[in-house]
Parts: sequence; C-alpha cells; structure tokens
Amino acid sequence: MALKFITDESFGLLAKDKKVLARFDFNVPMDKNDPTKIADTTRVDEALGTIKTILEYKPKKLILMSHFGRPKGKIDPNFSLEPVAKYLAEKLGLEVVLTETALDRGIKTLLNLNEPKIIMLQNLRFHQEEEGNDREFARSLAAYGDVFVFDAFGAAHRKHASTYEINAFFKNKAFGGLLLKKEVESLEKIVKDPAKPFVAIVGGAKVSDKIKIIEALLISVDKLLIGGAMAYPFLKAQGFSIGHSLCSDEDVSLAKRILATPAKNKIVLPSDHIASETFGGTPIEIGNASIPEAMIGLDIGPATLQNYCDHLNKAKTVLWNGPMGLFENSQYAAGTFGIARALSNLENAFTLVGGGDSVSAVNASGLAEKMSHISTGGGASLEYIENGSLPGIQALKFGID
Repeated sequence: MALKFITDESFGLLAKDKKVLARFDFNVPMDKNDPTKIADTTRVDEALGTIKTILEYKPKKLILMSHFGRPKGKIDPNFSLEPVAKYLAEKLGLEVVLTETALDRGIKTLLNLNEPKIIMLQNLRFHQEEEGNDREFARSLAAYGDVFVFDAFGAAHRKHASTYEINAFFKNKAFGGLLLKKEVESLEKIVKDPAKPFVAIVGGAKVSDKIKIIEALLISVDKLLIGGAMAYPFLKAQGFSIGHSLCSDEDVSLAKRILATPAKNKIVLPSDHIASETFGGTPIEIGNASIPEAMIGLDIGPATLQNYCDHLNKAKTVLWNGPMGLFENSQYAAGTFGIARALSNLENAFTLVGGGDSVSAVNASGLAEKMSHISTGGGASLEYIENGSLPGIQALKFGID
C-alpha cells in the first residue's frame, strides 16, 4: 500500500469543511538568554508549507499538535508551546489559539465556533500517556478531527500516542504532510537502489552509538569514509597509537568486529590528523596515522581530506552523518568544512545530510543550500536508513487495529 499525502486528490475531498488534526514536530531550541524566544525556527518554518496547503482546502478547523522538550508527563510552564503558537500566528497572519492542555474541556467548545480557524493543543508530553502510547489518550486526541495529517518526521521513530496509536482511529483518513513526503522521497534514494558509486561519510563520537547505521551502510556503500572521534577506535583496532583521543574499549571491540568482515575493504580511515596536547589547544599537524601518546586527535589532516574528496568526486550518491572533528572551534574545522565544500561542488550526485551535528556543521559552513537534502529528523533519519522505514510511517501507511 502506498503512502497517501495531502497532495492526493482524496485529501481535498475529505478535508473540505471538516476538522483536520495535524501532528508536527515543533520541538525547537529556545534562546538561552530569552526563554520566550525560539533560537532556531527551522522546524516550524518547515511546517508552514503543510499548514498553508491544508488551509487551501478550506477545512472547518485545523488542530495542530506537537511535543516540546521533556516535561516528564507533568504540566511545566517552561515547556509551553506558547512561543510556537505566537510565531505561527505572525507567519500565517491568522489567530492561533493555544489550549491549556491537550485534554482541555474548552476544546470541544472551540471546535464548534466559527472562529478561530486554527487551534494548537498544548504540549502533548504534559500527559504521560503520550509517551506511553496510551490508546485512550490517542482516542481522545483523535476525537478532535475528522482527518489526520502526520508531518512530524523527527518523531516518526517514536511509538507514541500521537505518532503511532492515533492511526487506529483514522482508517483511510490518514495522510502524510509535505515535509514527510520530502523526507521519505529523499531517504528512499539512499535506502532503495542508490545510484553508484555510493559513498557514505560517518563521523561523530562513538562507534557504539552508530554501530547499526555502520553495519547497514556497509551492505550497500562502495566506500565508507570514517572521521571524527569515530575513527580512533578503528585505528586502535588496527594497532595504531591514538594518544589520549576519545575512545572506549567497547568501541575498539566493535571496530575489531567490523574489521574482521569482508566489508572492511570498503572502510577508509584517516592517514593523518590535526591534534593538540590539550582539548581545543594549539593545533599540531600529525603527518601519519599514529597520534603521539601525549596528544588528542581533533580533526582529520589535509592528506586525509584530499583522499576523502577524491572518493567523493566520483560519487553519484552521498550520505553524510557526523563531523570530521571539533568543527565548533575554527582551528579544527578544516576537515568538516572541506567535506561540505566537496559535496557542494558535486554536480551530478544526490547528497543527503542527516544527523544533528552534521546539519549544524553544514549550516555553519554556509553551504546548506548546495546540498540535495538536509534531513530534519536526526535520529529518525538514521533509523529509517537502518530499517527501511519507521513505526510512525508504517502505522500511517498500513494503519493499526
């Protein structure tokens, strides 16, 4: 069964003059100096296309819902969705009424009034039933709408009441939003028959955190380029010195396991480094794979960057997950920003950037617009690549009993 999206003709027929309940991911970072101000509005901005499209179909009401932060099942004003409601009202030029809770008694009254057109439910995670995937909580939420739209790709890997169980109450009336459509279509280019050569770049801190994605990628990639602290357990497993670089015994064991398979020939590791005697201290170029005992590796070296760029220049499909070093410090950003430049120069390749730090890095490089797709999902995008789908998408596609 194919996923249905709000671009399908059937959605317009079902939505007109009806109540549309839509789940988004408005879990945005807030300004540390002003807790009422959104620091990065990307996730809300990404939802605007879906919201505007739904409104074009002239629904009676549009009810928005999302989680925000980790209030642990209790009402906490610090995790109110009020800043998001205000921002959306400004962007849409329409009143957005925020309820007191997601089960507020006044919601039914609001649903029967001609105005406002848009209602936003207060933080779903004020109710412990949300993360518990509680059926009765899902039933209560579902009662607000005649049609359901799911556009919270970043939460699609969670089996929660509003992302999973709620589909039981919208048989043949559940649709994906525009962001979900874009994410799925982009990730399918990685998961299903990627154009070859397919090169993946994996960085970040720990092998144990990404062992599943590494094993999944090694089945389909032509080359797997490893950088950042992720590289040090692999180098240590091969007998190289890594000094005081970030590395655990568990990660070395996992690296040895991977290097004992035939897929080891696909793995490309750093041949030189930028290191320091202290974390973030004066950078020192190390011209070979071994890092001196008193030093910490903090970025890939120039020879490694050139080698990685040579592999990327031949690629038709590229997945990038994880920086090559401590890119937040300009002295250790050359590797990460060099990878971003290499991807930005690829003319006939599909480039997908997924994972929080990678997205931050490509945004910091100023080259985000040059990438084919930047996933908003973080952990969700990695799980999609590992498993070929996500619980929230499966439930939307096939429904649940």
